[in-house]
Amino acid sequence: MATITKVDLATRLVDAGVGDIKEAVNIIETTLDIVKDTLTRGEDVLISGFGKFHIRDKKARKGRNPKTGEEITVTPRKVVTFHASNELRARCKKSAQEQPALVK
Repeated sequence: MATITKVDLATRLVDAGVGDIKEAVNIIETTLDIVKDTLTRGEDVLISGFGKFHIRDKKARKGRNPKTGEEITVTPRKVVTFHASNELRARCKKSAQEQPALVK
C-alpha cells in the first residue's frame, strides 16, 4: 500500500503545469487549511466527485483498559468521518476488479 504525501501531490500539480513546486505546496497547504478551519467550525466539507467530511459527536461510554482490565469512562469527543462519493466508490470498485486476486 502506498502513501501519498503533500510533496507527491505538489509534484503531480507541477507535472500538470501548475507553476513551480513551492507554489504547488502553497496551494495544497492553503486548501488543507481551509478544510481544517471549516471542520473546526463544525461545518461539513463536500468535495464534489470525491466525498464528504463530516464532524460527528461521540457520546461518553464505558470502556476497558486492555492492559489492566480496569473499567474506565471514555470521554465524549468529536470525530471526523468521511463518506466517499458514488463516483469515487465506483472508481475504486472498478480498480479492485481489474487487479488480479492475491494467491495465498
